Amino acid sequence: MPWLLSSPPEATSSSSPSQRHCERTAFAFYCAVREQLPVWLLEDMRSMEVFFWEDGRPRSVSPSDALMYALVHDHRDYARFLLAGFSVNALRTPRCGVCHGNGSAHLHVAVRYNRRAILGLIVDTLRDLAPEGWRREYLNSCGGCAHGADAGKTAVQLAVELSRGDCLLPLLVHGAQPHGLDAALLRLAGVHGRDHSDARHCLELLLLFVSEPVRRLRDEQQRWQRILGKDVFSWLSGQAPPPLLLQALRTIARCVPGQIPHLPAFLQPHGQVGPDVPLPWKPSETR
Repeated sequence: MPWLLSSPPEATSSSSPSQRHCERTAFAFYCAVREQLPVWLLEDMRSMEVFFWEDGRPRSVSPSDALMYALVHDHRDYARFLLAGFSVNALRTPRCGVCHGNGSAHLHVAVRYNRRAILGLIVDTLRDLAPEGWRREYLNSCGGCAHGADAGKTAVQLAVELSRGDCLLPLLVHGAQPHGLDAALLRLAGVHGRDHSDARHCLELLLLFVSEPVRRLRDEQQRWQRILGKDVFSWLSGQAPPPLLLQALRTIARCVPGQIPHLPAFLQPHGQVGPDVPLPWKPSETR
């Protein structure tokens, strides 16, 4: 992982004693977080003992660096402490040792590693403490490093690509744009005929936040009717208005963030896109 490099690999053999000391302390801190050591001990290490070697000199480990380690190793107590104590400063993009990245690196790591609990802490911090404009920019920014695997993707797009519905929902309800609809449709088409409940679930969640019809689906009408079902295809492609229940759920999703998981079970999106098992808001289904 690039953010764990305290110095370029080629410098190891000729590094100075100070550089080697920084590398040892950084690795010790990494191992301490991995071993889920107590928060007070980790914070003592971070604030007094641990250094990275950067640009020819030592630098201390920032709360942002520490939060990245907590994410990788799912140390929830430490993540909670960092977010409570340092607020949005803990979400600044950490230096990775290779480039000066920007964007929402923590969100992307939370999605890729499926750290749902810490992701919830992050979006709650953004909701409660971040300015509105900064929060929306952060939620909709792309991966932090141009050389990374997630470069050019938003956290929403990554969640759709990995079929992480439990990560997708908190991102959407807290203001992330539903830019992953195309990817969700293609993923659903690619796994059609196999177990595709996770891909369907992501698509359903996106449909709660997408208001514009996808008219290009009409170019392959038979194919998409087979995948989505006739009713869903009709309103998603713009040939028919969406059912009232879907419109009501969209209003809840946009105006009362966080309430979708608390709705009755029969109203929950839970992987039912397709011709065989109807969506809860399909007009042909009566409850």
